[in-house]
Amino acid sequence: MSVSCFLPLLARVNKSTISTYNSHEVSKMTKETAMIEQLLQAKSITFLTGAGVSTPSGIPDYRSLHGIYQGLDQPEYLLSATCLKREPEKFYSFIKQLYHPDALPNVIHQTIHELEKTHNVWVVSQNIDGLHDRAGSTQVVNFHGSLYHVYCQSCGKEVPYADYLASDHHLCGGRLRPAIVLYEEGFTPQTIKEAVRAVEAADIVVIVGTTFQVHPFCDLIEYKQKNAQVFVVNQTPIHLRGQKEQLIGNAVDFFQALYQKLKEAQP
Repeated sequence: MSVSCFLPLLARVNKSTISTYNSHEVSKMTKETAMIEQLLQAKSITFLTGAGVSTPSGIPDYRSLHGIYQGLDQPEYLLSATCLKREPEKFYSFIKQLYHPDALPNVIHQTIHELEKTHNVWVVSQNIDGLHDRAGSTQVVNFHGSLYHVYCQSCGKEVPYADYLASDHHLCGGRLRPAIVLYEEGFTPQTIKEAVRAVEAADIVVIVGTTFQVHPFCDLIEYKQKNAQVFVVNQTPIHLRGQKEQLIGNAVDFFQALYQKLKEAQP
């Protein structure tokens, strides 16, 4: 049978495929435009950010470092209070891999900071890299702390993080550690209070770059205003109760578009 007899069918299949693809892209672009317009019109915005916000800056999710010990330990153990206490050398060896002092804020951090010029903006971040602070954001709750705040477990004195990267032993004889919340450790009431207040203040809560499954971070959404909108900009869908707008894709593309709109709106 001649291949030519299949050409009309192939043409219809290709046309249908292209039509579906274009329809999906148009729908995505329309949603993106609508979300950006609503963000520009909002008065108060709170961003809940995760590891996906920092990966464009070259900082991998710590789970991707699994394998440093050839499968002997889970990263969750290596970042636990138990590991710090029982095997401080192993903890120290692993935690040093999480430092990226040369990493710079990317367009997501920069756009969030830019929004502060015209909006009341809060950031509650799971990340411990301090990039929101480095970008210039002023209302930041580092929910899990910061690698760049280091103190001695014995005398309590704070030391530069560079000293910690050189050695985890303090002059007093104690051991140093970063001021981050490890597995098995609790959160300070002040941290919880500030995070809840940030969510309560928002007209729109934007969830970015996180699977939103780690407690109590994912529970913060329960404190949003009744009429507050929820936007999700993520590589994969997340499951939330209630109405939300989910834009599945690269957050960098969305924030680049938002940044451009912000610049166009400036006099």
